[in-house]
Amino acid sequence: MWYSYGGRSAIRLRASSLSEKNNIQIKVNGLAYYSSPVGELEIHSEGDAITAVWFLKDNKQPEKPTPVIHQCTEELEEYFYKGRKFFDVKIKLNGSAFQQKVWNQLLEIPFGKTTHYSDISVRVGDIKSIRAVGLANGQNPIAIIVPCHRVIGKDGSLVGYGGGLERKEWLLRHEGALNQLEIF
Repeated sequence: MWYSYGGRSAIRLRASSLSEKNNIQIKVNGLAYYSSPVGELEIHSEGDAITAVWFLKDNKQPEKPTPVIHQCTEELEEYFYKGRKFFDVKIKLNGSAFQQKVWNQLLEIPFGKTTHYSDISVRVGDIKSIRAVGLANGQNPIAIIVPCHRVIGKDGSLVGYGGGLERKEWLLRHEGALNQLEIF
């Protein structure tokens, strides 16, 4: 379906992800769940982007699947069961400028590799920001896709993970990173 708004060129939008009211587009927020080998994941979207992938902690709410959530669950399925090593789904990271710098650095860590908090603090421009990097890493809203699980302690220990250390260890083993502990 084609829509036009604000005098701009017409753009193609999926009717299931956007609503139209008084010639103004209203983004539909989506919610769905995915049963993964590391537990139930809660997935949120805003418009055509994933905004959160969390480990389920509370009761489930009614689902509102969107096309981008469908793409996300397909890619997660491929990651867990078919060897996918990177994600193509569009994401939107909501956070401070510093958090976004850190999260963007996480996206640079290749599948099967790990890095240290101190390395990320250097990459964001301040070696002294190690604790702030750790805090931002822990506040990553899009688990697995933004691979905060690939950040380990300088001594190789599995320190801190919002989903729990057992999940971090599982994810790193799944990616082959614990077998060789290759540092990015």
